[in-house]
Amino acid sequence: MQRRHFLKASLGAGVLVSTTLGSYRRLFAAESSVQPYDLVAIKNAPPEALFDAGIQAMGGMQHFVKKGQRVVIKPNIAWDAPPERAANTNPLLVKRIVEQCRNAGAKEVYVFDYTCDNWQRSYRHSGIAAAVKEAGGKMAPGNSEGYFHAVTIPDGKRLRHVKEHELILETDVFINVPVLKSHGSTTLTVAMKNLMGSIWDRWYWHRNDLHQCIADFATYRKPDLNVVDAYNVMMRNGPRGVSTKDVVPMQTQLLSTDMVTADAAAARLFGIDPDTVEYISIAHTMNAGRKDLQNLHIKRIKM
Repeated sequence: MQRRHFLKASLGAGVLVSTTLGSYRRLFAAESSVQPYDLVAIKNAPPEALFDAGIQAMGGMQHFVKKGQRVVIKPNIAWDAPPERAANTNPLLVKRIVEQCRNAGAKEVYVFDYTCDNWQRSYRHSGIAAAVKEAGGKMAPGNSEGYFHAVTIPDGKRLRHVKEHELILETDVFINVPVLKSHGSTTLTVAMKNLMGSIWDRWYWHRNDLHQCIADFATYRKPDLNVVDAYNVMMRNGPRGVSTKDVVPMQTQLLSTDMVTADAAAARLFGIDPDTVEYISIAHTMNAGRKDLQNLHIKRIKM
């Protein structure tokens, strides 16, 4: 694994609102008082404050990051689009996560995505490159096959081999930070699907049962922490979106160590049954995680 690649690559409306309100009521219902929590759901504050409250409820960033460790953060930075379009993860959230990792003693904090649009423009216009630099982290590219290395998926049914980004293969702590939004092929893209930006040949997944491949990879690659950005949510025309008219403000964040749980809760927040998103059900059946939210310990915070 060639870490030198990255040490050199640092970059110096009506119906929708109704659906949103209903999903709030379903997700923010009865309070669980049991710790540790399987899921923390926070609403009604800026992205930084949501994360501060959420990570505190999860035991603090020091529970995940120890002094001297290397951290990799994987947001969604796929699109050359401004933050208000909500096509990418909110840069203020990414910045706060980098800051919290640094404050916990992380030696290095890298941020990357294998983008769909030009990676340099996507990094810049998303606002994430500037946010990461200001917080003391480093942007790394994911646009060359040379950064990816072959791994085997022992429990995969359709996906048996894949090339994964070397930063993730080498890191001490892996934090997955997807943005919740609609997707034309899979209904939703959240935590599990966000990992398609960490592997090379994602087009194989599209050609060979996309839902099964997403679930297969979830049995292998389990991030240490998943932080779902639902501050502004693209309710239609995803994953790229067309305009801000596609976006509904939810001012919400979900934190979980379980991707399936995070995605099931995100589906509820979006206003749909998790069972209508095929890869969530498949991943649950394959024991990659749990979608049975009614049986989990959930902390709900209204700010």
